[in-house]
Amino acid sequence: MTVTMGKVLIVEDDTVIAQGMVHHLRAAGFDPLWIARGELGLTRLRYERPDVCVLDLMLPELDGWTVIERARAEGIGTPIIVVSARGTEHDRVHALELGADDYLVKPFSMKELVARVRAAARRGVRAHEPARGETIEIEELRIDPANVQAYVNGENAELTPTEFRLLYALGLERGRVVTRDELLQKVWGRRETHRDRTVDVCVRKLRQKIDQRASEHTFIQTRFGVGYKLDPVVKSSTAVGSSVDGSSP
Repeated sequence: MTVTMGKVLIVEDDTVIAQGMVHHLRAAGFDPLWIARGELGLTRLRYERPDVCVLDLMLPELDGWTVIERARAEGIGTPIIVVSARGTEHDRVHALELGADDYLVKPFSMKELVARVRAAARRGVRAHEPARGETIEIEELRIDPANVQAYVNGENAELTPTEFRLLYALGLERGRVVTRDELLQKVWGRRETHRDRTVDVCVRKLRQKIDQRASEHTFIQTRFGVGYKLDPVVKSSTAVGSSVDGSSP
């Protein structure tokens, strides 16, 4: 009996690449669904709620950036892995800032795609499981694993599942600098690669939602060239978003 690991929505207009994805994902035990147009891809994302979405950026009707933006605005938390020939740092950072969870530059190894999809599927499942662990309360910040959410001054910070996982990972290591590579492994399930800005972009979003809203403290501090730590620093003695050594991502 074949056990399906999860449904994967592929939104890709290149037939050869899409068929390769379908073949390798099916062989790995996934249930792939291929869509060639952006508008239809967004519709399927809305109503079928796949475990993972693999999304090209340059699509007919509706480009990938818009698909990500609309999906996140509608509260769709499906992990999205971008696959694109556009490999500049600006493109990667922009997609991550809009809400993508991962980014692969074409041409890529199908084995790596399967590994990224598998990691994203595990993260997606964990995000909806009954949460384990105690609530973490630090000054005016409360990190609540039961609701997979954080609260600042009692108000919902509206974190995405990935943002919550990053904040919670830092909270569990309160006061200790956690390296970027550690965070990538804990939150995204992969190792750091050259010029990888995934963690930095997610930290920037967290600072907007946590540090800028907090009344008395900044919480996410940078250790230049190493990583980040969760540690409250009184705002009167430091600028919002500052780091432990004067640097910021």
